Amino acid sequence: MKQEDLDKMYIEMAEVLGQRSYATRKKVGCLVVKDTHIIAEGMNGTPKGFDNCCEYQDYAGHTYTKGEVLHAEENALAKLARSTNSSIGADLYVTLAPCFQCAKMIVACGIERVIYKEKYFGNQGIPLLREAGVEVVQIGLSEELTKHYEEGNTSYYGVLPVV
Repeated sequence: MKQEDLDKMYIEMAEVLGQRSYATRKKVGCLVVKDTHIIAEGMNGTPKGFDNCCEYQDYAGHTYTKGEVLHAEENALAKLARSTNSSIGADLYVTLAPCFQCAKMIVACGIERVIYKEKYFGNQGIPLLREAGVEVVQIGLSEELTKHYEEGNTSYYGVLPVV
């Protein structure tokens, strides 16, 4: 399978994973892949032992993300750190471009490529990744999966390619 096809498949898998997040404002999924093997995955959410609620509302009804919520990249890299796998030379697929803090972690972990779907507000993480020599690629969802989600479907059965 060509790298472009693999990139599309993994970003779609990250999208599906992100839909499992309990966050209501933005659902983000992340996969760490090495030699075509998924070695870690994560989604934005609270750490183990915390309530799964990711947001709160203030007295005026404005919604904010709780401070303890981990980004999808943080969750994936933390899982990877607890495993016997190495992130050196791996690819990271994430549905939302990494923020500056996550970009620093990605560089420190030796990730070689970051493939993302949507730009992050401010997009400060991308220049840092590029400055560190990390290859950065923005990629969209397939038309089929985009239509599938626009129709309100949350299941991916029969939509993702089989490898």
